[in-house]
Amino acid sequence: MNLVGLVSVSGRPGLYKMIAQNKTGYILETLDEQKAKLIVNVSTSKLASLSDITVYGNDEDLKLIDVFTAIKNYDGEVPDAKVDSKILKDFFAEVAPNYDEDKVYASDMKKILNWFHIIKLLPLFTQEAVVAPTADAQEVTDKKEAKEIKVEKPKVTKPKNNATVAKSKPAGAIKKTSGKNP
Repeated sequence: MNLVGLVSVSGRPGLYKMIAQNKTGYILETLDEQKAKLIVNVSTSKLASLSDITVYGNDEDLKLIDVFTAIKNYDGEVPDAKVDSKILKDFFAEVAPNYDEDKVYASDMKKILNWFHIIKLLPLFTQEAVVAPTADAQEVTDKKEAKEIKVEKPKVTKPKNNATVAKSKPAGAIKKTSGKNP
């Protein structure tokens, strides 16, 4: 499962895919069929990367990707996010038995199930997680990219019909006048 580049935006429903970064924030795209673009300002909105989110656990925190994998491998029917909180708690007890019942609320469980239902049909759901390249692999990649870069020299165009081009005077060669016309 590859969750890299998927984010949740505070105050906005659904999930988004990071497309690019600009000076003030990020350009995001919705994961639905509409593929609507959204520009999010970093100073006014909070972004949470799905690959970095954890769920409170009794012993240690559970990674969201592990919870999603457990839900994916669940034998029974995955409930909808709109079911009763008792059903949600029973379901989470089966897929994430070490979650902290005091800190993980029904609203958190609903959000996780909503996200699961959004991404379960996407191709990235079956992709392997992207592993950061090692320093040696990065050097090889950089060398390949350096070879592929072609530098084009700008074309110099000559004036047509042997026309002469006026040369401008250097800044120090401008003569100052006293304000009177000569």
